[in-house]
Amino acid sequence: MTGPAADLPDPRPAEREVALGVAKLMPDIDEEGGWLLTLDGTPQSYVDLQDPTHLEFEYVQRIAHLLDVVAAPGEPLDVLHLGGGALTLPRYLAWTRPGSRQQVVEVDGPLTEFVAEHLPWPFGIDVVVGDARSALESMTPGTFDIVVADVFRGSRTPAHLTSVEFVRLAAATLRPGGCYAANLADGPPLAFAKAQVATVSAVFDHVCLVAEPSVLRGRRYGNVLLIGSDEPLPAGELSRLLAADPFPARLTESPEQAAEPVTDATAEDSPPPPAGAFSLS
Repeated sequence: MTGPAADLPDPRPAEREVALGVAKLMPDIDEEGGWLLTLDGTPQSYVDLQDPTHLEFEYVQRIAHLLDVVAAPGEPLDVLHLGGGALTLPRYLAWTRPGSRQQVVEVDGPLTEFVAEHLPWPFGIDVVVGDARSALESMTPGTFDIVVADVFRGSRTPAHLTSVEFVRLAAATLRPGGCYAANLADGPPLAFAKAQVATVSAVFDHVCLVAEPSVLRGRRYGNVLLIGSDEPLPAGELSRLLAADPFPARLTESPEQAAEPVTDATAEDSPPPPAGAFSLS
């Protein structure tokens, strides 16, 4: 990849009925090349075609920090992205680690077509349409360095993607030393997040939890990043990057397991966000 596409798309908003709702692409009036993807009014992705390293959402920046520290700068990675949206992180990785092999699984085929039509992505990103769990079941073991799980139906993570059985499927696709990173969302009293900590800890020996302090203290709804690996994680370097963000996050190693792991028999969708959590006004 030599750089962002020279030809920017038509700068007018676009809208389409897709499999999971109404998708809208809206240009950023303050940032040429910037686009926001929403689904039924819930923000899904922000993409900057001029600068793929411009990551508008804080949780996306946190996953990008992990991608930055798991290998030497510029070294290609093999990454599986469960959940696609407008492919913000795959575009980032294609720019920061040229030659990376990336597989994206997105359940909404019409959404993928909509994004491809308006915001085409660079070479090296392979997008397939399908359910994330079903895709994992057919993957060759030991194929990837990183698995990123960022799957939402609207504003909630589907139950079948929150269990020990699901995390084991993801772990099986990793090479030794590989990382599993799951973006989740929860609010007070953090019952879902605590159960997910126990779930990831049941599969991986080394687990880190990343979130803003106000979310960890149960003061508000927000994103929680869970990272698991069979080898120690680069927690110190990652913590320094997280602390320098405009909205700093805290990393907790080996977080306390205050709940039982989730199984397929007990799994539920993540809790709905409070009213107004994703207001664009």
